[in-house]
Amino acid sequence: MPNVHAQTVRVAVIQDAPIAFDRDATIAHVGTLARGAAARGAKLALFPEAFVSAYPRGLTFGTVIGSRSAEGREWYRRYWASSLDVPGPHTDTLGAIARECQMQLVIGVIEREGGTLYCTVLFFAADGTLSGRHRKLMPTAAERLVWGQGDGSTMAALHTNIGTIGTAICWENYMPMYRMHLYGQGVQLYLAPTADSRDTWLATMRHIALEGRCFVLSANQFARRSHYPPDYPLDATIAAEAVVTRGGSCIVSPLGELLAGPVYDDAVILTADIDLADTVRAKFDFDVTGHYARPDVFELRVDTAARRAVRTSDTLHAETDE
Repeated sequence: MPNVHAQTVRVAVIQDAPIAFDRDATIAHVGTLARGAAARGAKLALFPEAFVSAYPRGLTFGTVIGSRSAEGREWYRRYWASSLDVPGPHTDTLGAIARECQMQLVIGVIEREGGTLYCTVLFFAADGTLSGRHRKLMPTAAERLVWGQGDGSTMAALHTNIGTIGTAICWENYMPMYRMHLYGQGVQLYLAPTADSRDTWLATMRHIALEGRCFVLSANQFARRSHYPPDYPLDATIAAEAVVTRGGSCIVSPLGELLAGPVYDDAVILTADIDLADTVRAKFDFDVTGHYARPDVFELRVDTAARRAVRTSDTLHAETDE
C-alpha cells in the first residue's frame, strides 16, 4: 500500500455546471474552474459526473416502450456531437489544463465510440498524461437509453504521487462488489462523481468512507435551467434561474467525518487538507479486505478483461501478447 507515511495534501471538489451540449465552451469553463482550485493549493480536483458536456436531466429522447421519435433521435445526435473521443484533441486540451495547474484532474465526460456513448471518468496526471479511464458499468434506469455499459477493463485504481485513487460513478456506489474491488486495490482517495442530489446521498458517502477506511470525495453539478440550451425540452414554465440540480458535494474522512460540505443550491469549490496516513490509522480496527475479511467464507472474483463485439485475428494476437 503506497504512501502510508504521513503526507498531507489539499484536494478539491468542483460543484458547478457545464454549458450543456456545448463541448468547447464547457472545456474552457473546466480550465477556469481548475485554475480556481489550483489557486487554492489543490493537488487534485474532482469534477462531477457527465460534466463534459451534459447530464441530460429530464430528457426523454422521444422514447416510450415500442417507439422512438425523430426529435429524440436528433437530440441523441446533438448529444453525440458534444461528446468526446478518448483519446482525442479534446482530451489533449484537458490534459493541458491538468499540466498547467500541476494537479491530478479527474472529470466526468460523455465518451463516444462509434455510435455508442459511455458515461466515463477520465484521469489526468499532473504532467497532463491521460493516465486512466473508467466507464460506468451500469447506467441507471433511463440512462440506459443513451449510455452503453462499461466492462471490467476500466476498473483499475491508479497509484499516484498523492495516493491511490479510484472512482465509482453515481449509483455504482450502491454496487457492493464493485466497492470491494476498489478497496482490494488499496484505494485511499475514493472519488464519487454523481448526479444524485438527494439527502440520502450523504449517508452513502459517509458509509463508504467508514467501510473502505478511505477519503471519499463526491462532486455533483449545481445547474440552473439557463445552463441548458433554450430549446431543451423541459417544462416551458420553468424559469431560467430555476435550479435543475442542487449539488450536495462533499469530502469525508476515513472515519466518516465531514471535512467539507455538503453544499446545496450554489456553485462552489470545496477543499480539504487530508493526511493519507489517516487511511492506515483508521484500519487499526477495521480493514474490510484485511483483518476484518473472512476469505474462508466469502470470496470475490473479478473479470477485468476487455469485451469487444468484434474481434479480429490482429486483436486476438494483441491480447495474447499482453
